[in-house]
Amino acid sequence: MLTIYINGTGCISPQETAVGGPLLAGLREYEQVRLATVDPDYKQWIDVKQIRRMSRVVKMGVGAANLSLQAAGITQPDAIVTGTAYGCLDDTGVFLTKMVNQQEEMLTPTAFIQSTHNTVGGQIALLLGCHGYNNTFVHRGFSFENALLDTVMMLREGSAQNILVGGLDELTQHSYQILSRFGLYKKEPVKTMELLKSPTRGTIAGEGAAFFTLGTKPGEHTAAELTGISTLYKPMWEGEVIGHIMKFLEDNSCTPNDIDLLITGRNGDIDQDDIYEEVVEALFPEHPEASFKHLCGEYPTAAGFGMWLANGILADQAVPEAAMFYGKAPGSIKKILLYNHHQGTHHSLILLSHVE
Repeated sequence: MLTIYINGTGCISPQETAVGGPLLAGLREYEQVRLATVDPDYKQWIDVKQIRRMSRVVKMGVGAANLSLQAAGITQPDAIVTGTAYGCLDDTGVFLTKMVNQQEEMLTPTAFIQSTHNTVGGQIALLLGCHGYNNTFVHRGFSFENALLDTVMMLREGSAQNILVGGLDELTQHSYQILSRFGLYKKEPVKTMELLKSPTRGTIAGEGAAFFTLGTKPGEHTAAELTGISTLYKPMWEGEVIGHIMKFLEDNSCTPNDIDLLITGRNGDIDQDDIYEEVVEALFPEHPEASFKHLCGEYPTAAGFGMWLANGILADQAVPEAAMFYGKAPGSIKKILLYNHHQGTHHSLILLSHVE
């Protein structure tokens, strides 16, 4: 089977992930129910005249994509694949508000053109001058995972050597208010470092962009390979998830004992974290476990942040204290299993292995 290497990563999130240095060195702790990204200076990648017209999510995407390509030492990918559940929410809000206020008359098309989900992928391609395959997946909680699967298939069939793939979503005032009505978020502000011990329903809202440069040959700084990826939609009960994980590990020639670190998508919602407890009890009872959603918040493509964190852990061979949830961080880390679910319906598994 062809090995797929993670040659470069870039992440813009509520943590200071856009600057180099040790993983989560400048940890940001919050006490609120919604987290916004820490924006780097976008002028290093985007012309000042263009920045004015760009929405936040486009800037996040372009920034994370450039960080990933810089880390891989590549100027031009063969293809760009993006995953987003909500797309450009800010521009959608602007367009819909104007439509109502102006009674559907004399509307400027700019906000509409920039409100489509594939705006980010298109903008990255325009700025890079990349004329290759460009696709955006809009599959709710599987948006990022399906973008990854598409990338893996393309690399395996040999139609591309280096592919830029990422997942991103933004949070706006409108979207936060709408999603709050479904009871997704906490009623009271909560300290992020105490979120995972919370005994109540709801989580904290987040946003971010994570991009990866995947290739069939390792670069000089490559630390991890993408060994496997799998998704499971609407399992009937916990046993189905446990069986799916067992089969996934078997397909990738390993057992639960081969996993040095488990990273879960626990988000502090007492109802949604139940399944992680069941899985850990059944398959990984004494394994060291790390989590990431208390650092970036909950959003449909949050698995991208989780994968960025897993890649960083394999590169540093150390787990940041802020990410550890249970047990003692292992000294040598060869394999990491990232298990995440979004709202109990979209379950995904990503297996990363260390490259010597």
